[in-house]
Amino acid sequence: MRRALWKGAISFGLINIPVELFTAEKNDELDFHLLDRGDLAPVGYKRVNKKSGREVPWENIIKGYEYEEGKYVLMSDEDLRRANVEATQSIDIQSFVEVKQVPILYYEQPYYLAPSKGGDKAYALLRETLLSSGKMAIAQIVIRTRQHLAALLPQGEMLNLITLRYPTELRAPGDIAVPSRTAKKSGVSKQEVEMARALVEHMSADWAPEQFRDTYRDDVLALINKKIKSRQTHEVAEPDDRQAAPVGSGKVVDLMALLKSSLEGRGKAAKSSHKTDTGQIEEAAKPRAAKGASVHKLPARKPTTKKAAAVKAKPKAGKSAIAARAGAGRSNAKRAQA
Repeated sequence: MRRALWKGAISFGLINIPVELFTAEKNDELDFHLLDRGDLAPVGYKRVNKKSGREVPWENIIKGYEYEEGKYVLMSDEDLRRANVEATQSIDIQSFVEVKQVPILYYEQPYYLAPSKGGDKAYALLRETLLSSGKMAIAQIVIRTRQHLAALLPQGEMLNLITLRYPTELRAPGDIAVPSRTAKKSGVSKQEVEMARALVEHMSADWAPEQFRDTYRDDVLALINKKIKSRQTHEVAEPDDRQAAPVGSGKVVDLMALLKSSLEGRGKAAKSSHKTDTGQIEEAAKPRAAKGASVHKLPARKPTTKKAAAVKAKPKAGKSAIAARAGAGRSNAKRAQA
């Protein structure tokens, strides 16, 4: 079963919906290892003590904030959680906005939201409310050690959470040169726009993401398979980089009965008296030091064919020429002595 990245509650007014957060993105990038050209041994990255030059295992690494040069305040994961318990276990909805009002540049990382135990009804209520209103919720959530701006919006039966960039994270266009929208300055005529629109209409279709593929990735894999078939492969020992993630739990009180009070405007005054019981940030993966290595062996080679054996037995042209020149030199030496 898929492991939740984060557990807590969606909070708006006096409503708390216990939920779990799951990543929705899958990295499909081809995984190439760095190898030493000399012996094809894997080249890894080490966590090195800058003072002693020795490698430091993960269990001996802690977080430190440098408040002065060379001086640190140590912070554990528990310290980070205790700094603001409510913030680390709640998706706090700030407002509801029209979906089209948020520019695409703000969208960042997609996640799935699923209800925890006892949260089905409240989850369905928020989903149906968003669907009927055509709006999305703008909230804030702490994931690991950072507070994110986020959008909650429904897709089918699922509530999605998409982290948003803060305005300070976006660069202004500045002096990037683009054509003006004024027809005279852009040099685009009305007839050209109409022809382009006709082409757009001709190429228009329903959104079907399954019909698109990463063809470049397919071509690279095809080349890799071609090299495998022609036995252009090498056997190397690789370290075991598998990581383990801790298991946590969260329990949140469902306050559906307080919906009426929230709508009547008393939610803000009473909210402080109704907090979630417990909660914990789930780290997606806490890495640890590798202790072993696995060897990936190639399939057994096929017996050499007669044709290949004949080619292999044939002396190289370079060596034959050298031998011929050496023999000619010896013959000339003998004639000179005679």
